[in-house]
Parts: sequence; C-alpha cells; structure tokens
Amino acid sequence: MITGELKSKIDKIWTDFWTGGISNPLTVIEQFTYLIFLKQLDQKQTLNDKTENLLGVPTGKSIYTKAQAPLRWSNFKDKDPEVMFDLFTKPQRDLDDLTVFDFMKNIGEQGGVFAQYMKGAIFMIPTPKLLDKVVQKIEDLNLENKDAKGDLYEYMLSKIAEAGTNGQFRTPRHIIQMMVQMVQPKQDDVICDPSCGTAGFLVAAGQYIYDKHKDWFTQKTFREHFKDSMFNGVEFDPTMLRIGAMNMQLHGIENPTLIGKDALSEANANIENKYSLILANPPFKGSLDYDEVESSLLKVTKTKKTELLFLALMLRMLKTGGRAAVIVPDGVLFGSSTAHKNIRKELVENQQLQAVISMPSGVFKPYAGVSTAILFFTKTNSGGTDNVWFYDMKADGLSLDDKRNLLVPEEAFEQCFTEPENILEEVKGKCDIPQILLDANKIMNSASLRGTKQSLEKNFSDRTKQSFLVPKQEIADNQWDLSINRYKEIVYEEVVYEKPEALIAQIKTLDKQRNEALLNLEKMMS
Repeated sequence: MITGELKSKIDKIWTDFWTGGISNPLTVIEQFTYLIFLKQLDQKQTLNDKTENLLGVPTGKSIYTKAQAPLRWSNFKDKDPEVMFDLFTKPQRDLDDLTVFDFMKNIGEQGGVFAQYMKGAIFMIPTPKLLDKVVQKIEDLNLENKDAKGDLYEYMLSKIAEAGTNGQFRTPRHIIQMMVQMVQPKQDDVICDPSCGTAGFLVAAGQYIYDKHKDWFTQKTFREHFKDSMFNGVEFDPTMLRIGAMNMQLHGIENPTLIGKDALSEANANIENKYSLILANPPFKGSLDYDEVESSLLKVTKTKKTELLFLALMLRMLKTGGRAAVIVPDGVLFGSSTAHKNIRKELVENQQLQAVISMPSGVFKPYAGVSTAILFFTKTNSGGTDNVWFYDMKADGLSLDDKRNLLVPEEAFEQCFTEPENILEEVKGKCDIPQILLDANKIMNSASLRGTKQSLEKNFSDRTKQSFLVPKQEIADNQWDLSINRYKEIVYEEVVYEKPEALIAQIKTLDKQRNEALLNLEKMMS
C-alpha cells in the first residue's frame, strides 16, 4: 500500500514537470520512466561491481564500461544542472559520441524488456533546472523494494487525468483487482491482454500470484514459466508499450512478451489458440474499415466496431478451455444490429458465458461517463452455458462523480479484497465488491459441480436482488439480450397520499400557528 509520504514525493515530481513546461500526462510519465530506468541500470551495475570484487573475476554482466562511468546515474546525479543536462543532450567525444539518453536507447538485451521498445523514444525535459529537480527527487525514492517501487509507479499512472485516443483510458486498479480475483489465475495459465496499455491487468495477475501462491515459486519450472512465458500483451502504441514494460519490470515481471502490433490487423493473425486466460478492457469507440480487420474475425461477427471485434479476437486467441474476463460498453449487451446479436449468440450458444457484472456509469470518471459491464466466459466451441449469473453493481467504494473519492476508510477498502466476508457490513451500500467476490466464488467455481446446481438456482433466484441467475433459454428467447435491466425485477412500493381534505386541514392548522406567532412577535416588539 502506498504511504502518504510516498504520495507526497510523487506529487512534487508531477508538479515539477508541470511547472517546468511538460503538461501532457503521458509525456510526464514517459520522461519519469526513462529516469527510473537509468537509476535501475546503475543499481544493476553496482550489484555487478560488488559481485566481481567479491569473486575476484569478471562476471560478463557489466552494463557500463569504465570509460562510460560518467553516463551512470551515481555519477551524473551530483553534477551541476548544466553539466548534467549536457550529458543528456550533447554527445561526448570521450564517451564514443554518446549521451546518457543515447546509451539508454541502445543498451539492448541488458536493459530487459523495456529496452526493446526504445525506438522512437525522445528526451523531452527542456531545461537543466527541471532535470536536476526531478533527478534529485527520484534519488530520494525507495527503488530497492519490489512492492514499494511498484506502488509508486502505479500511483504515478493513476495521476493520468485525460482520456487517450480511440476510446482508450486507464482501467481503475480496484476493478482490475476484482476481475483477477474472480478468475483466480492458475499455475499453468498463459495470460494475455490484447490491448494492454500500461499493463495493469498483467501486473495485477502477477501480484495475485505473489500474494496467494508464494509456494509456487519454490518450483523451478514455475519460476521459469512466470519469468518467460506466463505474461503476454499486445499494444500498437510505442509509448504505452514502454510504460507497460516498465510497470511490469517494477512489479517483478522481468521478461514478459510484449507485441507491438494492432491486435485486430492481419499482422496479428498468427496468434491463435495460444492463451488460457485473457484479461482486458479493449478500446470502445473505435470503428475500422473492413479491409483493416483480420479476416477470421469478420467471420465471427461482420462489424466495424472495435468492441465487438475484440470479443471475436479473444475467442480466436484462447485455447479451448481458456477463460476471459473483459470489460465492454453496455451497448454490446443489448445492441440490436446483426453483429451485436451474433457475438452474444456466439458467447451463449457456442461457448460458456458465466457472468455479466453490470457496473455504474461513474466507474470510469473522470475519463468517461459510459456505462460498462464485465463479461466472463470460457471458450469451449461446444456450448456449455446453463445459467448466466448477473450482478447489478451499484457502488464500487468510490464516489461516482469526477472526484472519485474513497467512501470508506482505506484499510477497509483493502479488506474488501483480502477479507470480503468480514467487511460486508462495514461497507454495505458503499462498496459491492466483497459481495461480488463471495458470490463469484460460489457460482463461478461451483456451478458445474454435481449436487450444487439446484441449490445455487434456489439461492440466486430472487431477481429483485442485485445478484441472480438467468437460464440460457430465457436469454435466447430475448434475442440473446444480456442487459441486466431485461431480467431484473423492480419492486415498486405503493405510496399512500393523504386525502385533499386532510391536507387542507393541515395547511389551515399551520396557517393558524403562523398567525399566532406573528401576533406574539408584535406584542413583544411593542
């Protein structure tokens, strides 16, 4: 959990960038990321130097040569601002005509996954004064502890206050955390986010495994799987790829597979039946021409809408038996076009649709006020949908206005995920996440077990409540409509009004009391 002190330090760095002339949030984060990376490189070199001194022999893992020492964080951080700025912006003859930034861009494999996406990176800090301010404040940050450095980067990312292009915006961390806990990543899962952005879903999946299954890391095969093949992302924006790569590295995921392609294009057509778990919040408002879309996706649903195409893409990318949790705009649930109906029919009839969690429209503020839902499904290619679980989320623990302030104490909010059964009463009416997690554990992980189906149907049959089951046949009869309002029953309370005669009598009584009060006031004044 990020502390108030750490928040304050990040806030000051953000303010320095802002007052120094960099106001674009993504540019701030990207420049911050470059400096964090440089500090990490220096820390790796320092550790290598200590190892070589201890062993008395070269390790072959040096990042900097002795001649390149001036390019190291530990050396330039103490220079005068102008000298430091020159090291970043003016090639040095005695350093093979390299700047600090050139060195970072061309470091190659030694820099990990982040360094693979440095093509096109630009140093944009405009003045020596700003560079010095930010370097000194980053020097004061704790980057030794995995949790601390992951938290500080997450907090920096949370400060993005503007929507991106093509309907992209950052998914709230607690919604991601809820989705990950509902799908419960398995030891052999190969996880993918086909529109990974800052890699929030992949980071949360990794954190879930660290927190819940520390024993898995005692196995060599799992450690290798976690390091090299468990985490995969697709993202066409190079800036987001760099930010996502750094986010994962800071959270201990050193070697994820990140693919710099448009997930919906022919360039990505070779990824098929590959992943066992997909977590995603794909772009909503995009619209593509048919010739821009990979042809197999159009066979599932012929449409130009990206939110529908991404669902088709996920079905192609998943292995049989693979699971998906994906955020979609409400229009996907009830849209009347042939494409909308076809994708819903595909999920219900040919795959196994397990759950629809309807979220309030304020969840994505201040980015957007769009109403959204989360779909949970398993790829079977042979059906399997029996009952679909619907949950009407009314509160997520934060205010549903642009401010998005916490409505419960921070410790209680954390308990919503760690001890949902113990915090229900305390957060009732303010956060539905504990109840969603408890119901998900009963329904999504038990519904297929013999002997539980009837009891589940009985316990979740009341449609006046927020949580209930709907039979597949009823959904089919409603043209595969998945909007919760189609099935939820509203209880109307009869309001009994006073008769007009009684209301008139009450008005006369009040009028009499008012006159008496005025007379008393006049007597007191005279």
